Amino acid sequence: MIGNYFYNESTRNIVVGFGSIFNDIQLAKKNNAGTIVQTMKVPLAYGPKAKWLARLREDPALNKKVAVTLPRIGFEISGLSYDPSRKLNKSIKAKKVANGTNAEQIKSGFMPVPYNVDFELFIMSKNSDDALQIVEQILPFFQPEYTVTLKESAELDIIRDIPVVLNDINYEDDYEGDFAGRRAIIYTLNFTAKYYLYGPVTSQGVIRSVQVDQYTDLEVSAPKREQRYSATPLPADVAPSDWDAEDGDFGFSETSSFFEDAKNYNPTSGQDE
Repeated sequence: MIGNYFYNESTRNIVVGFGSIFNDIQLAKKNNAGTIVQTMKVPLAYGPKAKWLARLREDPALNKKVAVTLPRIGFEISGLSYDPSRKLNKSIKAKKVANGTNAEQIKSGFMPVPYNVDFELFIMSKNSDDALQIVEQILPFFQPEYTVTLKESAELDIIRDIPVVLNDINYEDDYEGDFAGRRAIIYTLNFTAKYYLYGPVTSQGVIRSVQVDQYTDLEVSAPKREQRYSATPLPADVAPSDWDAEDGDFGFSETSSFFEDAKNYNPTSGQDE
């Protein structure tokens, strides 16, 4: 039930993946002749837009060492919602064979739950040209989605392409104080990332032998056992080249036992008496 600890870092991974899309945007400064005289990498940070505006308001002259430098890009999560259109059969399990130090283990988990996470990305600049340079390096890649490849579950080794959809763009031109004060041009882009949340992952040993008993009737009718079938892997020293492919064993030793009367069956010997 709910209360057993697990943490697959699903939401953390999508936040990191979303931020990685915008972490290498460049800005160029030109002289009157149109020659590039300076280039810079636009800083990216996670945090609300109100925080940056508050810091600008406290120090419009940029005298403090902690002042915000413009231009810059920031983003934050604005909402989470369940997406029923991508719902999978919840009874299906994803499995992975893991080689442990002692024995082979099978890790398994139920199908993930589809969720949409909404992001708000804002581009803040003190002049229009800087903001437009940044915006034009982003918009052509969203038509209207951009795909990010993420490792969703490290334990199950699941890698998935996550679509990030651009929903809309808003623009505002803020003046802090009078027109001689600090100007802030802000573009706000709203995105939706379609990802999955994974539940707890369990592990168990590999099934190395199978035994099936067949009866002629239900147990309440004192049925007679007809056949027992068992399959076990061949020893590790038996090479695949020695498998009998014509008999279809493919690395397994198969045994079938037939019984005449279940009442006289001896479970110790495995045969009727």
